Amino acid sequence: MRSVISDILQEGGVEVVAEAKNGHEAVDLVAEHRPDVVTMDVEMPEMDGIEAVERIMDRCPTPVLMLSAHTDENADVTFEALDKGAVDFFTKPGGEVSMEMSRLKDQLVEMVLSVAEVDVTASSAASSSTPSPTIEGSGQSATASEGDSYDRDPTLIIGSSTGGPKMVEAVLSELPLAADFRVLVVQHMPGGFTGRFAQRIDARSDYEVREASDGDRIAGGEALIAAGDHHLRVKNYRNGRLRVKLSSEPPVNSVRPAVDVTMETAADVIDDPLVGVILTGMGNDGADGIRRIKAAGGRTIAQDEATSAVYGMPQRAAETGCVDAVLPIDDIPAGIVETIKREVT
Repeated sequence: MRSVISDILQEGGVEVVAEAKNGHEAVDLVAEHRPDVVTMDVEMPEMDGIEAVERIMDRCPTPVLMLSAHTDENADVTFEALDKGAVDFFTKPGGEVSMEMSRLKDQLVEMVLSVAEVDVTASSAASSSTPSPTIEGSGQSATASEGDSYDRDPTLIIGSSTGGPKMVEAVLSELPLAADFRVLVVQHMPGGFTGRFAQRIDARSDYEVREASDGDRIAGGEALIAAGDHHLRVKNYRNGRLRVKLSSEPPVNSVRPAVDVTMETAADVIDDPLVGVILTGMGNDGADGIRRIKAAGGRTIAQDEATSAVYGMPQRAAETGCVDAVLPIDDIPAGIVETIKREVT
């Protein structure tokens, strides 16, 4: 596997400065060579990927892309590696390794180059030194206060990619249940991982969070995570209940699930308050969706460059001119809530 990955990266224009047989070697070689990025297997002898990531981030902070197999156990370990500081992960294919990896070589090279751009020395969740305004400029936290009044039956759609899992978790863990959103999350993530992702967020959020299934319906206080390798389409919306459909149609913006698909179908059928949020990620997925939500009368937010691991998707969204506010990650929950707050007289 090391040889296959090294060959793919070299052919893609990435200089491979060293190879490590285990976590111990990886930690030492990172300190010695100071690479721009590390690809790290989850399972290794002597020291596994989680401990190696933790030691690298403590000793010589470097962007790390985890390599993980399609198993429930590896999904849990991969998310633990992200908690320790890894930026993103790439799923190793099954079957004949060399043939399958070659098929995915363009995607691997693109991910390595993207992860290499991440500044892991900065705290991605830190607020700026001066308070950033929410959409209404209140600067309030997202915590619901007694007496707050909200528009009825709001829907929130969040799109993210590289560096997104921790950001999505941060937003949903701070979103007050009193706001009663119907939440759809589209995180670029392969099948086999989105179920675990949903479970993690459910444990940290007041909202009831689960992986989307075909035909699912949700009401206020519930959230669906788009299932890996399926587009999440909003099929209909009646009486405050939203119904979704999973689709295996071709990738959009080279990804499936695609944020644009969910946002555009939501804008077509939802006539109650609609909020679209684009978080960190590479590419332009979500930009067209933001346009459609804005055209439908919805409100829109993008994460700022300083707190984005990769300022690709949020930048493309902001460049449409259809984003109401560009906010650091810590201010986004409050910014979302502000879009549906009513003036109390």
